[in-house]
Amino acid sequence: VMLATSALMALGEADPATGERQVDLAQAREAVDLLLLLRDKTEGNRTEQETRFLEDVLHDLEMRFVRAAAASGR
Repeated sequence: VMLATSALMALGEADPATGERQVDLAQAREAVDLLLLLRDKTEGNRTEQETRFLEDVLHDLEMRFVRAAAASGR
């Protein structure tokens, strides 16, 4: 959840502490890549609920990343 929150903030979601919005695609990509690494490294050691949650979070973040990258012209 911490990595997903970090990715969301880097994708321009409001920072809960300040309410500011900043897009940092490199930071967002790093957080998503770490979640992908964790998914691969924990394969076979997660409950079905954990797997579903992780896959849903990754899908959401990847779609948001694509939209943010397109909006920034990258």
